Amino acid sequence: MRTHFCGLVDEALIGQTVTLCGWADVARNLGGLCFIDLRDHEGIVQVVAEPTTDANFGAGQANAAVIAAAAHVGYEDCLRVTGVVRKRQSVNDKIKTGQVEVVAIDIQVLNKAEPLPFHAHENPGEDIRLKYRYLDLRTPQMQRMMRTRIKLVQALRRWLDARGFQDIETPILTKATPEGARDFLVPARMHPGEFYALPQSPQLFKQILMMAGFDRYYQIARCFRDEALRADRQLEFTQLDMEFAWVDEKIVQDMVEDLIRDVFREVMQVELAAPFPRMTYAEAMRRYGSDKPDLRISLEFVDVADIVKHCEFKVFTDWANHEDGRVVALRTPGGATLSRKQIDDYAAHAAKFGAKGLAWMKVEDAGKGREGISSPIAKFLDDATLAAILAATGAQTGDLIFFGAATYKTASDFMGALRLKLGKDLGLVGEGWAPLWITDFPMFEWDEEENRYVALHHPFTAPAVDDVADLRANAKTAVSRGYDMVLNGNEIGGGSIRIHNSAMQSAVFELLGIGAEEAEGKFGFLLDALKYGAPPHGGIAFGIDRIAALMAGTESIRDVIAFPKTTTAQCLMTGAPSPVPDKQLAEVHISIRPKPQA
Repeated sequence: MRTHFCGLVDEALIGQTVTLCGWADVARNLGGLCFIDLRDHEGIVQVVAEPTTDANFGAGQANAAVIAAAAHVGYEDCLRVTGVVRKRQSVNDKIKTGQVEVVAIDIQVLNKAEPLPFHAHENPGEDIRLKYRYLDLRTPQMQRMMRTRIKLVQALRRWLDARGFQDIETPILTKATPEGARDFLVPARMHPGEFYALPQSPQLFKQILMMAGFDRYYQIARCFRDEALRADRQLEFTQLDMEFAWVDEKIVQDMVEDLIRDVFREVMQVELAAPFPRMTYAEAMRRYGSDKPDLRISLEFVDVADIVKHCEFKVFTDWANHEDGRVVALRTPGGATLSRKQIDDYAAHAAKFGAKGLAWMKVEDAGKGREGISSPIAKFLDDATLAAILAATGAQTGDLIFFGAATYKTASDFMGALRLKLGKDLGLVGEGWAPLWITDFPMFEWDEEENRYVALHHPFTAPAVDDVADLRANAKTAVSRGYDMVLNGNEIGGGSIRIHNSAMQSAVFELLGIGAEEAEGKFGFLLDALKYGAPPHGGIAFGIDRIAALMAGTESIRDVIAFPKTTTAQCLMTGAPSPVPDKQLAEVHISIRPKPQA
C-alpha cells in the first residue's frame, strides 16, 4: 500500500512520487490550502494539498478533489497519500523530514476516526492511557520508548548468538516452589486437585541444562510473580536469563559486563566504565544504606555510635549500646535552608521505611560551636560530642545533618531511602551512568516472623565456604557467592555461582527450614541431578523492563511494556482479571468460596 515511510522521506526523494500511509497527526484547513502532518512509526512528514500542482511535479491540473478530501480529514484519521516530494520553503528543524514536504496528488481516507478520548499531545491520567493503550502506543513518545526496548532485545540477542550462547526455551507450566514471592497457580484439568505454577524464573531448568551439557544458555524469559506492584515491578515481566558451566564469579561477571557495555554502546551510544567498580554488600550498607546504591549521589553515611554512646539523648544511647544497633549521620550540603515543614516531610518519608523518628541538626555557623547549631537534640549533647559529630561528618556552615538510630538493618533502610530522596529533591544527582557490582552478599537473613533463616538471593546460591560443617556452624555470618549489577541505583541484574553438590544443597535446605521430606517432594529431581557429575556453574538474570526504562529515561517500567498491568494488578484495556462461568470452573474442578461478609 505504500512505497515509503513518512518519517524517512528526505531530500534524496525530491521530485519523486511517493505513496505514504499513516495517521493524521494535525490537519489544518486554510481555505483552499490544506496541510496535514502525516505520522507513522518512523515519524511525521508534512503533506500539502494545493489548488494547482506544478506540471514539473506530475499533475499540472486543478486539485479540487484532493483539496476537498484534505479539508475533511480529522485527527487520527487513517490515510493513504500519494504525492510528489519537494523542497520545503519553511524548514522545520524539529522533525527529521523538516527539509521537505509532499504535494498531494491523491488522498484516501482508509478509516475515519471517531472523536478520541484523549489527544496525543495531551497528558491524560495513566488509567485513561492504559484503557486505550492502542491509542497511547501510537504517540511519538511511546513509540520511541518501545523502540528503545526492541533495540535493546535485538542487541542482546546478536551479542549472545555471536558468542555461542544457545537459546533454549524452558516450561511455562511448572511446579510450585516454597520460597520467594507467591506463585500464580494453574489448575490441572486432567489431574483434579493438582496445580501447575507459572515460573518465577527458569532457575532450576537452566541449572539442569548445565548438568545436561549445554555450557552456555540464554533465554528472553517471561516470568510471573504474584506480588504487590510498584513503578519497577509487574506481575509478569521479562528477563534475560543466562547460565554458564565450568565458571567462577569472575568469568561470569567479566563476560556479562562486556555484554552490558557493548549493548549500551550500540543502543545508546554511551560508554560505560571499564571495568565496573566492585563493592561488597557490607560496604554498600555501611556507606549508603542500600545494596543498590546510586553512586551519582555523593552523600554518604557516617557511623557515630561511638561518639554518642554516653550522651544524654536516650534514643542514641540505647541503639549505640545495642548489640545490633546503629546510629548513623547523613550530612546534607546546603540543607540548613530547609524549613521545619520540609524536615518534617522528610521524617514522614523515612517513617515509611521503618523510622520511629528523625533527629536533625542545622549548622548555621560552624565557627561558633554550640551557638552556631540549631537542633532539638543539641541540649542533650555536650560540647565535645557536638564537636566530634561536626568533625566526623565534615559538616560546614549551611549544612544539615540527619540522624538515624535503630537496628542496623532498619536504620540503614530508612536512612538509605532518605539519602535518595534528598539527592533527588536537592539536585544532588550527578549526570551520566554509574554502574557497579555488589558482591559478597550474606547467605541468609533471619526472619523474625517465621523464626527461621531465609535466602537473601535464592536457595540454590552457593556459600563462599565449601565445607558443610563450616556453613552450619556459621550460618549467621555466612557469605554467599552472589552478585548483583547495579546501574544508577537500580538493580538491573542478579546472579550467583550455584551449589553443585547434593550434600551442600541439602544442608542449605535444612538451614532454611525445608525438611528432608519436603525437599525431596519439591526438589528431588534437582538433588538427584546433582549426584551425577554436575559441573560448577553459575549465571545471572537481567531485568529487561528495568534496563529498557533506564535507556528510555522513564521511572516506570509500565512505559516500556506494551500492555502492562496497573498497580492494582488489572488490565484496564481487556478488563482482566474477570470472572469465568461456573461451567468452566467445574471443568478444572474449582469452586469459588463466597466473599467474607464485611
